[in-house]
Amino acid sequence: MKRKDFLKITSGLALSLVSRGWAGVGSSLLSDGPGSSSGVPKKGFLGESRRLGGLEVSPIGLGCLPMVGYYGGKYDKQEMIALIRRAFDKGVTFFDTAEVYGPYTSEEWVGEALAPVRNQVRIGTKFGFGVEEGRPSSLNSRPDHIRRAVEGSLRRLRTDHIDLLYQHRVDPDVPMEEVAGTVKELMQEGKVLHFGLSEAGARSIRRAHAECPVSAVQSEYAIWWREPETKIFPTLEELGIGFVPYCPLGRAFLAGAVREDSRFQKRDRRATLPRFTPEALRFNMPLAVLVREWAERRGMTPAQFALSWMLSRKPWIAPVPGTTNPAHLDDFLGGASVRLSEPELKEFDLACSRIPLMGHRADPFTESQIDK
Repeated sequence: MKRKDFLKITSGLALSLVSRGWAGVGSSLLSDGPGSSSGVPKKGFLGESRRLGGLEVSPIGLGCLPMVGYYGGKYDKQEMIALIRRAFDKGVTFFDTAEVYGPYTSEEWVGEALAPVRNQVRIGTKFGFGVEEGRPSSLNSRPDHIRRAVEGSLRRLRTDHIDLLYQHRVDPDVPMEEVAGTVKELMQEGKVLHFGLSEAGARSIRRAHAECPVSAVQSEYAIWWREPETKIFPTLEELGIGFVPYCPLGRAFLAGAVREDSRFQKRDRRATLPRFTPEALRFNMPLAVLVREWAERRGMTPAQFALSWMLSRKPWIAPVPGTTNPAHLDDFLGGASVRLSEPELKEFDLACSRIPLMGHRADPFTESQIDK
């Protein structure tokens, strides 16, 4: 579909005919309901969709960072493409990537995997690191860099528009008004449909939103890391901004896949995180036990429980757990349609509050790039 057609959609006109299956495999007619700008059905295999500002997505998305070896390992391109397509077949319409993932590899695989069904999915990607300059760990949100990054992402994703474009990290050297203004121009050009921020504090969110409407904020959030509830949730709720938690399964800890004696290779991101030292794992294991007990009580797996806990808190939360394993994908998607009652949430949260935790969520360098 051409860019001008998407501009018509954002103006309130209808989306007519799009392909439903993979190339050469059937089709169906999708139409927007009143006020919808997404083209995604309000109900899919995963149940009720979620709204991130004006963007409609499946209740659980797929994070596509682990596929490039973030937690160690080397993964076959065709297997990862098959995994992405498997997620779509099971009702996932929201896929999360970034230019720095690989770098570039994640976007390339996501683009190839979703090209046959591009108009039925929503892709979120990110700019904000100096990838082009060979400095992928340095922040760069200068307007000229944003434009180059977007052109590269469009090419790798095999698309003429980005559904949700995040600033990956707030750049203290570039005024937020310049960043948001540049994204606003890209939206006016039809290259970007929605604006997002990642790991941004409340003040930055307000500054960005005043210049260009922010649809979503992405931050780490999970049963064992709940700082966003006090730091940014009030702002998000006030401004009508959605929330996209990454690492909602605590990098597999809450899913029960990390044991007290687990050790991590150098290429595994967890090897550098204070919460995954041997001492911290031993100290924090009672929380994993609590999650497992509650999952059993509700007839779920730990991963399903961790996601249902999150989805039960706010209707504008859409987590993006990542995986490289089809069985794990099938497992956590089972938490999409389960909700905890208010009394259950209170009971679980009270039990959680009685369990002390050891170790910060990030290493010092990563923490230094997180906006406060």
